[in-house]
Amino acid sequence: CICSAYFHQAARVKSLGEYNDLRTGMPCHLHPTSALYGMGYTPDYIVYHELVFTSKEYMQCVTAVDPKWLAEMGPMFFSLREAGASRKKHADLHQAKMESEFQLAQEEEAARAAAERLRAQSRSASRSQIVTPGGANSIPRSKTPRRRTNI
Repeated sequence: CICSAYFHQAARVKSLGEYNDLRTGMPCHLHPTSALYGMGYTPDYIVYHELVFTSKEYMQCVTAVDPKWLAEMGPMFFSLREAGASRKKHADLHQAKMESEFQLAQEEEAARAAAERLRAQSRSASRSQIVTPGGANSIPRSKTPRRRTNI
């Protein structure tokens, strides 16, 4: 939840206690009052709420995050870089997935077109079966008897 709100204020560790902002590249430091400051180790990726500018840029309200969360919450800013072999494998899998989705979409479109043709044929067939009074294909009826006037 915190990562989804502050993904644009993320930083990556540069050295002990020093981070680089992922968007601007500006060097930042953990504020001494931060909970992560005296923890004994520095998390690789963090998000922060505010920067305090004094002699250095200090980050306050800092939370450690997983880099996968940043790529998921802010795909317009971040992406995951993979090693060469796995990157090729991932690209091949993505290509195969796209091709299967395209094939499925073509099959759905063909099925939709066939259903539309069947509907059009059934509409035209039902129109030809409608009988109108006095028409050529109407059922012959007996004539109404005339009224006798000389009784």
